[in-house]
Amino acid sequence: MLDIRYQRLDFKKYFRVWVKLTGYSFMTTLTSRFSFIMFLLGKILRFAFFFIFLILIISRTKVLVGYNLYQAAFFVLTYNLIDTGVQLLFREVYRFRPQVVSGNFDLILVKPFSPLFRVLAGGADVIDLFMLIPFSLGIIYLVDKIGSFTFLNFTFYILLLVNAFLIATAIHIAVLALGVLTTEIDNTIMLYRDITRMGMVPIDIYRQPLRGFLTFVLPVGIMMTFPAKALMGLLSWQAILASFLIGGFLLWWSFKFWNFSLRRYSSASS
Repeated sequence: MLDIRYQRLDFKKYFRVWVKLTGYSFMTTLTSRFSFIMFLLGKILRFAFFFIFLILIISRTKVLVGYNLYQAAFFVLTYNLIDTGVQLLFREVYRFRPQVVSGNFDLILVKPFSPLFRVLAGGADVIDLFMLIPFSLGIIYLVDKIGSFTFLNFTFYILLLVNAFLIATAIHIAVLALGVLTTEIDNTIMLYRDITRMGMVPIDIYRQPLRGFLTFVLPVGIMMTFPAKALMGLLSWQAILASFLIGGFLLWWSFKFWNFSLRRYSSASS
């Protein structure tokens, strides 16, 4: 009988496993240098075109829902930092469906470590790692330009970035659980990507009730907009507290949902 109870994690052990799996993923990616260069170039061009589009809009209007060019650029870079970091850590989720359909997930379940860890963070993506560098440098540059920088605001910015990753983790765990129950995962993860792209610009740009829906029902605003607003000193302590509570609840619920899905999993040999 499969034991799916919570277990105390040996973080050193899991970090070593993650490093090995990431190394294998990097070597696989780099086996075709042409494909690697083309994928990296595609990501750079997609970001560059959107950034140029944003600059053209603000050059005409001077502000974007009350934010100047530097502030709007900070929102975009923060979004890309979170989105790229999540893809870097959880790229294995995109490869989960073939494991369930083929029966390879059965082999993961009998391994002496958490199956959730293996299918969630089973190897980082080297392309996304390269993309994090310019995003991080751009954020560092813009921090001084947007003004209202204080140590407290910066602390809230970092904490809300961590909270954004926790929410993204919860969503990816829920997607994996759906994959176990239905064997359908590709459409769900792409739907998540499409919805989160709405957070590339401040959610203030959307009218109510869509803005509230993207903040509290589908927490795109909490993930993508709140960190930048906190650094600018535009977020109340009530909103910050609510963000952490929502992030913690979603993570707790996702673990429950994952355990629920495993109890109803029918292996390929069944």
